[in-house]
Amino acid sequence: MMDLLAELVAKEEIRQLALLYSRGVDRKDIALLRSLYTIDAIDNHGPYYNGPVDGYIAFLEASLPHMHIGSHCVCNHLVHVDGDEAEGEVYAIAWHLIPDGKGGLQHDIQSVRYVDRYRRDDGQWRFARRDVTFDMKLLQPAADHGAKPDPTRDVSYAMLRSALFARH
Repeated sequence: MMDLLAELVAKEEIRQLALLYSRGVDRKDIALLRSLYTIDAIDNHGPYYNGPVDGYIAFLEASLPHMHIGSHCVCNHLVHVDGDEAEGEVYAIAWHLIPDGKGGLQHDIQSVRYVDRYRRDDGQWRFARRDVTFDMKLLQPAADHGAKPDPTRDVSYAMLRSALFARH
């Protein structure tokens, strides 16, 4: 049986992995996102993409520039650790401000569950597999809020000095 302290540390590292994923998508940090997956990872993202992680990263690289604003809020996160492997379920609320295809914008609000398999590689926990379920999706018209945010001027990069918050 795993030492309780080691299990708690592993769970916290895995929970941070999920938070870094949210940050990577919301800040459109492709290098950060790629670093969160094992080399052989699979990401099944419902109707958007299903397959090897390199294809998912390419999908994000093509898609994220069109997202004006994104906010992924992690809610519940249950994790079971078994040595250097683990599994978990993450509940999240995802909100995106995206083009509506008619010259305007829309709110894309989703209730998301990530069903994950994690693996520790070289001392780092990473996603080995993500299967995403969208329990609810709501599209609503949105007023134009002005210019797209400039990620190079993001206050978190200017104010937070730790490597944890650096752009990758």
